[in-house]
Amino acid sequence: MAGNARHVPVMLQRCLDMLAPALTGPGAVVVDCTLGAGGHSEALLKTFPGVRLVALDRDPTALKLAGERLAPFGERATLVQAVYHELPEVLERLGIPKVQGVLFDLGVSSMQLDEADRGFAYAQDAPLDMRMDQTTGISAAEVLNTYPPGELVRILRAYGEEKQAKRIVSAVVREREKEPFTNSARLVELIRDALPQAAKRTGGNPAKRTFQALRIEVNAELASVEQAIPAAVAALAVGGRIAVLSYQSLEDRIVKGVLAAGAAGTAPPGLPVVPERYQPRLKLLTRGAELPTEEEIAENRRAAPARLRGAERIREDVGDAP
Repeated sequence: MAGNARHVPVMLQRCLDMLAPALTGPGAVVVDCTLGAGGHSEALLKTFPGVRLVALDRDPTALKLAGERLAPFGERATLVQAVYHELPEVLERLGIPKVQGVLFDLGVSSMQLDEADRGFAYAQDAPLDMRMDQTTGISAAEVLNTYPPGELVRILRAYGEEKQAKRIVSAVVREREKEPFTNSARLVELIRDALPQAAKRTGGNPAKRTFQALRIEVNAELASVEQAIPAAVAALAVGGRIAVLSYQSLEDRIVKGVLAAGAAGTAPPGLPVVPERYQPRLKLLTRGAELPTEEEIAENRRAAPARLRGAERIREDVGDAP
């Protein structure tokens, strides 16, 4: 696929450098929880010749194309159709108790954005689908056409951080009574017409926040991230490392919270000696979130909003810390 040839994985070298200390030993297993076009996975297999890769994606099209790309690595690569919060079940099925590395590249993949008929991109007219796995779940069109107005406002505010949610939803409800929504161009035009001039002058395409909100709702993305990051931390062996790329503040907030909690002690105040079960399980590898360089953004414009966070597992769970 041409998109594969053009695709540049976001902050690739920094992800490799972050995971490297954990992946050089014999028998190391690394999990790419967001396979996509396979760019990060291919680089992991090339850079660390002794590593075994387990790669997850819910999108069967991504699995097929990435499978062709990773075929030269043979049995070193195991590809699984799964949502990333299903990581514990996948590892149990494969008989892998602990892993040395985990990588997340959250959000919609470049491959999905580049395929017009998936309906992820607001810049081109396409069916309003937005499902990462088109064999299951409800489409963005169904959300727009069937959700009560109050629920649509909540989604746009919570997942798109859209200040004009009420205005947009009023227009959607009015228009869907005339004719159900099927394609993206009509929604983009409606949003442009509904917003006041001041709101259209900032923040790029005025449809961006609404499309993000619909995509997150359709794929239950935030709920999945909330489960997946703690599950990935739990799967790490001592010395194992996790690297997470986020592209919007909602995801990044979840990642930051999970990693910061793991890096904090849980001892009640005033203990003269802190028992091991209260000590941090993680050591943070980034001070705040690392941002892409100007060169990385020039090479791949989709890297611009990326935020990279990482952590290393420094101890096993001991006992039940409250």
